Amino acid sequence: MRGAARVGWVVKLAWARGACSHPALSGVSRAHSGELFAELAGPWEAARQCTLRAARGGERKRAEGAGRKPKPVFFDRLLPTLVHLRHWLPHEVAELFAVDRSTVSEAVRQVRPLLAARGFAVPDRPGLRLKTLEDVFAHAEAEGVEMRLDGAGTQVRRPQAGRPGRRGSVSGKRGQNTVKTTTFSDGQGRMLLSGAVRPGRMHDQTAVRTEDVAEQFRNRPGVKAKADSGYAGLANEFPGQASAPPKKPKDEACDGDKYAWRETRRRQSSARICVGHTNAELRQWAPLRRFTGRRETYTATHLAIASLVSDRAAQRPTRRQTSTEPVLAHGTAY
Repeated sequence: MRGAARVGWVVKLAWARGACSHPALSGVSRAHSGELFAELAGPWEAARQCTLRAARGGERKRAEGAGRKPKPVFFDRLLPTLVHLRHWLPHEVAELFAVDRSTVSEAVRQVRPLLAARGFAVPDRPGLRLKTLEDVFAHAEAEGVEMRLDGAGTQVRRPQAGRPGRRGSVSGKRGQNTVKTTTFSDGQGRMLLSGAVRPGRMHDQTAVRTEDVAEQFRNRPGVKAKADSGYAGLANEFPGQASAPPKKPKDEACDGDKYAWRETRRRQSSARICVGHTNAELRQWAPLRRFTGRRETYTATHLAIASLVSDRAAQRPTRRQTSTEPVLAHGTAY
């Protein structure tokens, strides 16, 4: 590449970097994308060297630095991946960087697992990340965090006729083919974990039990959590730790019981609505509104997006909790 052609290529590359690093396209701030580059460049290079070592069947024979350099560089692979996760636009991003679509697809396949393996940021604990359910329960017990958990479904493409799992993904609630996940947050709505991917037909409570959440409650009796009525069985098994909305009284119940049920349900719903807002943050990313890719890549895509959302949520300051308990107007009963 010579003269004017090289200058034009450099200008176009600089423009593409500036455009794709904008928060409107990448979904993260420029400072955050710089932090991701510093965090993931080393693991990406290590994975690249491991692939090259396996391809040549041993250690390199030429000096370090010799040979063909990777093009595009890691930063130009990270930015298209972020735009792909935010807007689901791999082909258009390829045109911005003047490369083939297969190049961007390769970059997504390389960077997405690195983002998914990062884990979830912890509020007020910079540098600490939670990666498993055991980590979340240990953090909740150590910090006295009362967790909130809730399930959410993402619509996926219907499998072709004759393929396994065609009916297992149909959600009884939405009547669509979905993939469900479970999200854990603190009382401020800041994400602590989002995963437990399972077919849409599986019940929320069954999904968390397959992840050994009941065993975690037994091992850490000081941990408390609030959930919706889909986790009533978990609340019945651990009455002092997990809480769910009470059952509706019968029609012949007195007005006082009905009022107490409505008030208790209102307070419980007000306390756990924050995890619903956490799930709404995930739906701001296009792949988690309607996933049109291969189902085997959904887990990595969800974890990658959730890790980025948790980074932003962890930066929100801790605010004082307000009580929803009713109080007397004058402070004294007459």
